[in-house]
Amino acid sequence: QVQFVESGGGSVQPGESLRLSCAASGFTFSDFAMRWYLQAPGKEREWLATITRPGTSSAYADSVKGRVTISRDNDKNMVYLQMDNLKPEDRGVYYCNRVPPGQPWGQGTQVTVST
Repeated sequence: QVQFVESGGGSVQPGESLRLSCAASGFTFSDFAMRWYLQAPGKEREWLATITRPGTSSAYADSVKGRVTISRDNDKNMVYLQMDNLKPEDRGVYYCNRVPPGQPWGQGTQVTVST
């Protein structure tokens, strides 16, 4: 069964950094591009970043471009999101998934950014 387990969230102040991790299982990880998403309070889940299967190329939403870096380790079936210079609008629950998305989604990891 496809499974995604996100971790690494927490409560930080504006300007600080976090590194999110996602452990994927139940499928051949290296066969799929991977994505990170954010669901802010009261909003729909939105796409943040994509990384290709070999990890050689990535793409970012304008809202996070220049502040986040997606990476992956195909030997460990892990995908990461390094987030720097966090802003209050970055708060919410972060999810990872493959492309196209697998079911079910993980529980996500909560990020809070406040003074």
